[in-house]
Amino acid sequence: MLALAAIVVVSAIVAGVAAVARPSVPDLGAALGPPHFVEEATPAGLIHAYEGEYPYVVGGGVAAFDCDDDRKPDLYLAGGAGPAGLFRNTSPIGGALRFEAVHDPATDLVAVTGAYPLDIDSDGFVDLVVLRVGENVILRGLGACRFERANEAFGLQARNAWTVGFSATWEAAASLPTLAFGSYLGLDAQHEPTTDCDDSELVRPAAGGGTYAAPIPLRPGWCSLSMLFSDWDGSGRRDLRVSNDRHYYRDGEEQLWRVEPGVAPRLYTRDEGWARLVIWGMGVASQDLTGDGRPEVYLTSQGDNKLQTLVAGATGPAYQDMAFREGVTAHRPYAGDVGLLSTAWHPEFADVNNDSLPDLFVSKGNVGGEADHAVKDPSNLLIRQPDGTFVEGAEAAGITRFGMARGAALVDFNLDGLLDLVQVVRKENVELWRNVGGGDAAEPAQMGHWIALGLEQGGANRDAIGSWVEVKVGERTIRREVTVGGGHAGGQLGWIHVGLGTADAAEVRVTWPDGEIGPWLHVTADAFRLIERDPATAMPWSP
Repeated sequence: MLALAAIVVVSAIVAGVAAVARPSVPDLGAALGPPHFVEEATPAGLIHAYEGEYPYVVGGGVAAFDCDDDRKPDLYLAGGAGPAGLFRNTSPIGGALRFEAVHDPATDLVAVTGAYPLDIDSDGFVDLVVLRVGENVILRGLGACRFERANEAFGLQARNAWTVGFSATWEAAASLPTLAFGSYLGLDAQHEPTTDCDDSELVRPAAGGGTYAAPIPLRPGWCSLSMLFSDWDGSGRRDLRVSNDRHYYRDGEEQLWRVEPGVAPRLYTRDEGWARLVIWGMGVASQDLTGDGRPEVYLTSQGDNKLQTLVAGATGPAYQDMAFREGVTAHRPYAGDVGLLSTAWHPEFADVNNDSLPDLFVSKGNVGGEADHAVKDPSNLLIRQPDGTFVEGAEAAGITRFGMARGAALVDFNLDGLLDLVQVVRKENVELWRNVGGGDAAEPAQMGHWIALGLEQGGANRDAIGSWVEVKVGERTIRREVTVGGGHAGGQLGWIHVGLGTADAAEVRVTWPDGEIGPWLHVTADAFRLIERDPATAMPWSP
């Protein structure tokens, strides 16, 4: 990842502003300030670091999911040159965070860059797709936080590759998900990185189901670091967004692959509206910010980050940038080396203060010695405002640190209705931040109402990946797409957290992956609800 002159960044931002009008934003109501966070990794027993020099300068992801059926998020952390780490969540409800290490040869893999949770065989036990420098590994969940290697059982033809990006979706009535692996640089016969971008791969179920067919190269490959299946146009089809690192290519760009059941994947073209975009692409996050039912896309990079929205009236993937208007370019540190350019990795939209407005977390960290980029480069916690803009809240939240952060996740570890933060830091112990709302460690305090939703359907795709969840609060509807992928080298599977602000109840509706729209279901605030497809019910769940 090469340095980018400040004047180039600024001129690009200014040019973007001149061409973009802010899309309409729904009435968002009153906004709250940032919550307070307390760092608890060491007392929590979460002792783990992402180790190693090159090629482990990228990666460092974390998977958050439930591996022991108590519905509290457990963790699987990439270890790079050291072993990966599985940690069971033993936190008391509403209390200080606690974890215990679970050691097993199946999970203590080395050369791991990241991992994503996914119930591949829909047996109710979450599996792990483990990304590595070398052979990627599927770990099949067995319950009680036990796993077994399943490459051979699934017929996965894993190759020698340097993989950091991943996403998954179910196509039509397939019994297994379609998997996309994002490759970075190629590896030679001695497993050493080359200087050429490798091809990513699409892996579809074999005819008859049960196992996987031979991988389909996604060619050309432009050094992918993140990818995400998403229904970007409301068509019901999930296409594959790929974010690529321009450091190693000359004629590459960001990519959007059209993926239709039974049809070979193909790239969208200029004639269809896709415009060339060249960035140091590191992470992808999506969220419907404008209320039109189509997700905006946030792309992390070095220098200015991008927030793309579809052009009004576009019939194809014609995007315009709105990052500067909304205050999320985050191209320089707010503290530390404020005069230098930032390096951003993991982006994630989440409502950290429960005011019903989606906030944006962006992990930051120098690649590893780039003097022309900020070394003291703290992660961002961008708090959304009623007019649709975002303002920096990390210092007020108390999470300002200067390590080389990589992957992260915002999840409710102690099931108190407040989203906590875990952040992987290269060569340092992982950071674990408990969200105490408007209070402190001794007396946490809620800042707004919330609900947490879990989806279940029969047959394949048990967790209903590809669904859209609508939460109606008063006259406004919050929309969330259920995806697996994106971020930087890691993701999460579990409760869907939605802040409700001052509302003490909401109406919830699910558009299931096959397009069937369920009924509106009434739910009270500050509770967990399991939404089952057949019959359509919102069952209460208590920790």
